[in-house]
Amino acid sequence: MQVTTSAQDYAFQTVRHVEAGAGACARLGELALRYAPEARTAMLVTDAGVRKAGLLEPALQALRAGGLQVQVFDGVQADPPDHVALFACTQAREAGAGLVIGFGGGSSMDVAKIVACLAHPDNRLELPQLYGVESVRARRLPLLQVPTTAGTGSEVTRVAIVTTGATTKSGIVNAALLADAVLLDPSLTLGLPAAATAATGIDAMVHAIEAYTSARRKNPMSDMLAREALRLLGGSLLRAVEHGEDLEARERMLRGAMLAGMAFDNAPVAAVHALAYPLGGIHHLPHGLSNALVLPHVLRFNEPAAGELYAELARVLLPQAAPGDAGARQMIEHMAALCERSGLPTRLRDCGVQAEGLELLAREAMGQQRLLQNNPRALNEADALAIYRAAF
Repeated sequence: MQVTTSAQDYAFQTVRHVEAGAGACARLGELALRYAPEARTAMLVTDAGVRKAGLLEPALQALRAGGLQVQVFDGVQADPPDHVALFACTQAREAGAGLVIGFGGGSSMDVAKIVACLAHPDNRLELPQLYGVESVRARRLPLLQVPTTAGTGSEVTRVAIVTTGATTKSGIVNAALLADAVLLDPSLTLGLPAAATAATGIDAMVHAIEAYTSARRKNPMSDMLAREALRLLGGSLLRAVEHGEDLEARERMLRGAMLAGMAFDNAPVAAVHALAYPLGGIHHLPHGLSNALVLPHVLRFNEPAAGELYAELARVLLPQAAPGDAGARQMIEHMAALCERSGLPTRLRDCGVQAEGLELLAREAMGQQRLLQNNPRALNEADALAIYRAAF
């Protein structure tokens, strides 16, 4: 008897070690000794807001208790410019860092990845050599990641994004950027303001949705992670926004964001991110907010090609969702309503975007072919302009 199969060939990779739990930051020194036993100095990459909030203290105490000196770089900015990443690298080299720790949101963790590569004593790389997908075989210093927001998933991805011009961003996708270990401590996210909680949470949900519908490298592992991420995030976002001290909601958000990051690192994101990037580059809107502003309109554009998958995700978000086309529409409208109920602005005009600037946004979005090739439906400049106009 002949057996036929529709088994799919695929590859999947992610970080090799995750530790989680409220107060887990106290174990950071142990992790450092495990993954960088020869290091004498750790470079901790963060931003001024995280430092001012006092979130660093448990980490610094744990690292010093482990016998490490700590050099803190707190100059990371949102959508970090390339010169910030390079300055952090210089400080790491001068300090003789043998370990790099990303501590904060996605921008801090992205810069930490770059520092770990460029500050390795055996590398003679320049930052532009890293741009692109696996453009060089890079070595790096030991790297640990500690997220303080539940959104980007950067702690478990091999992706880093930097701002390279007045309105442009460049992406690095390189296996060397995968951390040695990730530490998830939901207590670090308790003080996150409602607006930031909402924006980063929607960002994580977009990661799950786009991974599940990606036209490239979608696979059973990424699908499983995306569904679970969406279940956790969709069921906890409003609780975390409205009750910021709810540790259970914060833990579910942090875990969901990590799983979504694992999913999209293997099944890459698409048009929502491609259209969000110009909003960050030109108008300096936070990345999560940029995603939320275009999300419902990209979903509606994609429905003819991705409706069946949207209907599957509807059953994750809405247990009583209708089957087929009706379910797909329920999922789209549910996400639109969730963006609004979370308190985020829903129109570009409310965020300082002018109607006469929409054509520039559409042109800039076309520069994100690395992302647009993953979209389930082909999208051209006229389509992008129509989406921005719908979002305006």
